[in-house]
Amino acid sequence: MSQPTTTRHLLAQRVTPENFHPYGQVIFAIEDGKSFDEQDAQLNLTQGIPRFYIMRLAYKKRKFSQITRHLRCTQCLGAIAQQEWFIAVAPPGETAKPSVESIVAFRIPGNCFIKLNLGTWHAGPYFDQDVMEFYNLELSDTNITDHDTYNLFHGEGLELEII
Repeated sequence: MSQPTTTRHLLAQRVTPENFHPYGQVIFAIEDGKSFDEQDAQLNLTQGIPRFYIMRLAYKKRKFSQITRHLRCTQCLGAIAQQEWFIAVAPPGETAKPSVESIVAFRIPGNCFIKLNLGTWHAGPYFDQDVMEFYNLELSDTNITDHDTYNLFHGEGLELEII
């Protein structure tokens, strides 16, 4: 017998380097010539061949029941056309599933990108346009060999919606 589905709403907060710190980094434009420091994306792409590409995504509602993490690499995501978008995240952890209470949502402006730390759980990107393009930096085989997904519907009878 399956559990009934409950929909939990996540109010998207505007992303800042401070509030996104448990999950990764927010990177804004800097003047050329600045020396590398802790404000630059701290990447880990040592476990394979880096892949930098533009992914085209079609609109889907801001509802989800699956959340994913990558344990072998960091991942960077940003909107090509400087449009606002949304993502849900939970902090990395040692267990095979995130704490449902720890899942939060962010509103990402189009003038920055995010870097997800190793193991950060994430669902998205989500957006309100018909189609949107994102640049994505990960490993060439991330979606094949490093795609650990937890199904909140099967495990918790839960669906989340970003509002």
